[in-house]
Amino acid sequence: MSSLFRWSSTKVTLLVLGMTAATITPIVISAPASSQTPVPSATPLPATPSPTSTVNLSDVSSDYWARPFIQALAENNVISGFPDGTYRPNQPVTRAEFAALIQKAFSTQNRVRQLSAGGFSDVPANYWAAAAIQNAYETGFLAGYPGNVFRPNQEIPRVQGIVALSSGLGLTGGDTSTLTTYYNDASSIPEYAVGSVAAATVGNLVVNYPDVKQLNPQQSLTRAEAAALLYQALVKQGRVQPIASNLPASQYVVAGTPTSTDIVSLAASSSSFTTLTSLLKTAGLADILQQPGPYTVFAPTNDAFAALPPATLEQLQQPENKEALVKILRYHVVPGAVTASQLSAGELTTDEGRPVNIKIDSASSQVSVNNARVLQADVKASNGVIHAINQVLIPPDVNISQLNQPSTGSTTPDVNVGRSTRGGRSYIGVGGNIGLSGNDTALSDTNFTVISKLGLTNYLSVRPSVIFGDDTIFLVPVTLDFSPRRAGSVGERTYSISPYIGAGVAIEANSDTDIGLLLTGGVDVPLGSKLTLTGGVNAAFMDETDVGLQLGIGYNFR
Repeated sequence: MSSLFRWSSTKVTLLVLGMTAATITPIVISAPASSQTPVPSATPLPATPSPTSTVNLSDVSSDYWARPFIQALAENNVISGFPDGTYRPNQPVTRAEFAALIQKAFSTQNRVRQLSAGGFSDVPANYWAAAAIQNAYETGFLAGYPGNVFRPNQEIPRVQGIVALSSGLGLTGGDTSTLTTYYNDASSIPEYAVGSVAAATVGNLVVNYPDVKQLNPQQSLTRAEAAALLYQALVKQGRVQPIASNLPASQYVVAGTPTSTDIVSLAASSSSFTTLTSLLKTAGLADILQQPGPYTVFAPTNDAFAALPPATLEQLQQPENKEALVKILRYHVVPGAVTASQLSAGELTTDEGRPVNIKIDSASSQVSVNNARVLQADVKASNGVIHAINQVLIPPDVNISQLNQPSTGSTTPDVNVGRSTRGGRSYIGVGGNIGLSGNDTALSDTNFTVISKLGLTNYLSVRPSVIFGDDTIFLVPVTLDFSPRRAGSVGERTYSISPYIGAGVAIEANSDTDIGLLLTGGVDVPLGSKLTLTGGVNAAFMDETDVGLQLGIGYNFR
């Protein structure tokens, strides 16, 4: 801080106004098109496995082209090796085996049709894959052949595997006339499969090795290729991250469309979160959660929004209720990436400034947020994590029953002294002041101080404080509070900072009371539901310009 000991009034002003600028970054989210497939409730799979993986398949070497796909699925029991410890990646896959893989990977997929009572004539009731074949048929992934046969022992062609995943995931789109730009052998694609292959291509499902432009549609699908296709299908559902671009395996993924894995893109890729992504656009938050973050989002499903009182959704999308909508959406966002294993019982401060209450049932490992239950945890994104919840969280200062009331025409914010702001809760506390410049008041010396923050609106606070000394001084600034930003982690605990900046009056309490302009800026660091650490620079323009660094800790009271 040695550079702060020499001051001009201009430099002081620039310091106070600029000290928080570097910590205040834009908050903004865009919404890609949605998919037809809901995110399953099964635990999401991790991204590319780490080198410390415990799964060891002796014939899948560290430099094998499909190792990242195989390893990730093997670690989560979607695929498995043989008793001798091998995977046999180049061995062809039968239709029965592919049905079994589908059942493992998409165990919670909705059924769209029903197999007749007798089933397929060539699949006996006691056949090892009978249940998997029925599941793959009823969920829309695989179909039979004319004559009510399934041909379970037939090696499945690559094109059938691609069509199966495209059909089961309900993929659409893709210009069939452009397939020749992706595949040198596009003319070999059977007519029945052209539309599905086009949809799978734009969905980034197709993986071609060793030549990314050679589809080889009629070639038998191998166990390695099956793992790659299944992994890409899980990427499409938002259950895993794409293979890292620095891994050789990524070059074999046919890039039909750019892959985006930020929080909003993942939410928008699932039909379970279409309401949420639509409201984010309506609220003008269309770019926020695509920023680096990281963020944690407790994401209500479409059913959660549908359970709100009648007409609430329509009212929230009206211009006069935009402030309430923004508050509600920010109440679902927490700075930092907090996985389910890192959540602990107690309060967690949201981007709205008000905390949510985390409850954990140790017996069932069930996590709740306020009264909402986490349906699916740890959907990993490139800039954070999503936890799907079954209810919409409503901040305490939002009354959705009043949304239908006509506007009064007043633009004056609702002032509630002592409320929380988007920067955090109100508090009162103690601290110390370190004088940096001047010689007129206690602000320029090292002294004891009493501090406070009293929220006025969601954005504004008044922060009265008194610095005791030979020339005791009262500081009364009004500040603009900014939303929390991730500062760093200590162990498994993630901390955030909430910048503020403002102006007010400085009152020197001596025989000839002097009043001057006050400029201030600093940060609050919430330490939990009870305490807030704070630090800031104050500049008082009295007979001289006094500057001090104020550090303290406050007890949160609202």
